[in-house]
Amino acid sequence: MRKYFGTDGIRRIANTELTPELVYKVAKAGAYVLSKHTNKAPTILIGRDTRISGTLIESAMVAGFLSYGANVKLLGVMPTPAVAYLTRKLKADAGVVISASHNTYEFNGVKYFSNKGTKISDSLEEEIEEVMESGKLDELTAIKDKIGVSEYSMDLIEEYVYFFRKTFDDNLEKYLRDDFIVGIDTANGATYKVAEKVFKTLGIKYKIINNNPNGININDGCGSTHLEKIKQFVIENKLSLGIAYDGDGDRCLAVDENGEEIDGDKILAIISKMLKRKGKLNKNTIVATVMSNLGLNKYTKENDLQFYQTQVGDRYVLEKMLQEGYNLGGEQSGHVILLDYNPTGDGILTSLMLIQAILEEDKKTSELSNIIKLYPQTLVNAKVNSDKKYAYKEDIDIKNAIEELEKEFDGNGRVLIRPSGTEPLVRVMLEGENQEYITKKATEIAKLIEAKLN
Repeated sequence: MRKYFGTDGIRRIANTELTPELVYKVAKAGAYVLSKHTNKAPTILIGRDTRISGTLIESAMVAGFLSYGANVKLLGVMPTPAVAYLTRKLKADAGVVISASHNTYEFNGVKYFSNKGTKISDSLEEEIEEVMESGKLDELTAIKDKIGVSEYSMDLIEEYVYFFRKTFDDNLEKYLRDDFIVGIDTANGATYKVAEKVFKTLGIKYKIINNNPNGININDGCGSTHLEKIKQFVIENKLSLGIAYDGDGDRCLAVDENGEEIDGDKILAIISKMLKRKGKLNKNTIVATVMSNLGLNKYTKENDLQFYQTQVGDRYVLEKMLQEGYNLGGEQSGHVILLDYNPTGDGILTSLMLIQAILEEDKKTSELSNIIKLYPQTLVNAKVNSDKKYAYKEDIDIKNAIEELEKEFDGNGRVLIRPSGTEPLVRVMLEGENQEYITKKATEIAKLIEAKLN
């Protein structure tokens, strides 16, 4: 069991739980583990989002790296996917993102990327923790001319902008229209400057909101976790499309011209249709998680596509894509991976792919998003004895209740039972055609699980 790293790096309350002392240790141990197979002083890129604690955590991180003898390039405020892209492009030894993604401002986090631009593996995180706990950190100290140096490299953001220009300039130029205007919500986060640079460079007409970070307003009632503002903004300004990023810029959700939500499942369907038409959808396959909507599954069957579902987490989606050579995958949350371009979710990249698909089809956004019918979903948590979280699989009454309901759905509904990884809970997720009915049934199954597993 890992002590510090969770499913997406380390994420805690800044300065009390994620202290400078802890960050220093994570940096020093990380530099050692990530560079022990190289014969040179490692170079590490650091990017951060707009949280007030960002420079505090950054300073401790830099001190840890330099103390070991690693050299650092400081990217400043930079989306997570930009750090991943630049780490790979510049052949750096590693990249680090200081961010707590979609969480509120008091949280912050540390996430490592390998020299290939992918999140480091569970085993590497465990190795870093072992070094942190071993008592050997003081031995990993550079002396004299071996001490590392840091430099500010904020201008590298232009490399990221150029990546979008070379990818989309020719594709979009012939389809752009004067009446196609996009609303952008940057969540007062890491995309607040670069998104505008990209849209200007590509000549896409836009109006932007929540792009004035003050250190504490990141994700505050805005961005991909709070779509109300972009919905209202699109309707009031009669825009063609609304785009919302999360705090660190690796997710993107959208709304159509009527303010109706386009979630990650719909985005995957829209992009897959375009890629398939161009012969660019590898093995005609979409990879998603078990939480993806039944509607996406049905869409793939109706359109002669393969559909593979992994356990929850974008790292598992990416793992499957790399193993099998697929190039499109993602989650409902808007974390979409386009592996031909970047090995991590990239909100700006996703939004531009969506824009390209809409323009090439020459349809309203609402018409295009209707290619997939989403089924109502409901999620009810059952509180159970922590030692019995997985016992639902053996309990005959619980198994019978699930099987009866699945028979009743007859392919037009789904039951997913998933124990929480961190809490004494079993999550009961149902999909079906009637919201009221599935909520009632999910509650019944949750109560049965509570009665049997406590």
